[in-house]
Amino acid sequence: MAEKVVIIGSGPAGLAAGIYSARANLQPLLFEGQMSQENYDLGRPPGGQLMITTEVENYPGFPSGNLSAYFDSAIDKERRQYMAPHRGHGVSGPELMELVRQQAVNCGTKIVSEDIVSVDFSSRPFKLTTSGGDTIEAHSVIIATGARANYLGLESEKQFKNRGVSACAVCDGALPRFRNKPLVVVGGGDSAMEETSYLTKFASKVYVIHRRDKFRASKVMAQRVVENHKVDVKWNSVVDEVLGDDASGVTGVRIRSAMDPSKTETLEASGYFCAIGHTPNTDFLNGQLLTTDKGYVQWTLPHRTNTSVEGVFAAGDVADDYYRQAITAAGSGCQAALDAERWLAAQGIE
Repeated sequence: MAEKVVIIGSGPAGLAAGIYSARANLQPLLFEGQMSQENYDLGRPPGGQLMITTEVENYPGFPSGNLSAYFDSAIDKERRQYMAPHRGHGVSGPELMELVRQQAVNCGTKIVSEDIVSVDFSSRPFKLTTSGGDTIEAHSVIIATGARANYLGLESEKQFKNRGVSACAVCDGALPRFRNKPLVVVGGGDSAMEETSYLTKFASKVYVIHRRDKFRASKVMAQRVVENHKVDVKWNSVVDEVLGDDASGVTGVRIRSAMDPSKTETLEASGYFCAIGHTPNTDFLNGQLLTTDKGYVQWTLPHRTNTSVEGVFAAGDVADDYYRQAITAAGSGCQAALDAERWLAAQGIE
């Protein structure tokens, strides 16, 4: 028998969709993905990007405080034993996602730790194929697979990720380790300009590393960065290595001249922000949904989460290349669940 709603993805968007659709008595089936090294390496772990994030200061409801006792009572004991000790200041990304996951389960969401590797939206009910080889039928589907940050691919980036290496200034820029410290931003597009401008509110200095002699960003945004007294642009330069140690995390960045590879320079920095874009996790869709020119699933109705296929909805960063925040993802997950509920009701499926 076909499921009423299947949710693909387990970040804030997917789990919020699970909470709301479960409360609507739709018995949602949610595929959170496999807990595999491949998924972590590709930036798409179960739980989404927050699973590879440290402190979360901008999600409402978690002021600074020791939440250990709360976690003991709120999280299932079998999962609680694998959680890292709470540090005592606010909530970490993995902690937040464990709480949201438990809430979805408590509401009645059934969670399966497999990936959806392909879909068939050509006929109803829709057919979804799992990583285990099973075929699932669904009357409606919510796509909430998120997007992964692009990095240069340096081993040192991976080594210091969440210890000074980040891809989101709005998420991390205000953290204590970055305040009043020199920071590095890599990139030359609008995203890099936005990250740089934001970081100047907290950093003592921001180095912008760009491989060309002019930015690709809009002129207004580029001018704002160049004219900021806190910004030092390193033109015609590429990142050679992220420097640091186990105790301090990132301590600097070595750059190399794009014009003369023998010329290098070491910049003292406590943070490294890679701003070269994101890639939405949509490969498994095989082009069956309309996407934007950047590859994000396109919402086809104003203020709705509908996609180009009736009965398929999208939530979170897989359809949002502008805000990319946990709270906006969760909000759109709520919207997608309500949109799916109302669509199913109109089809006579309740």
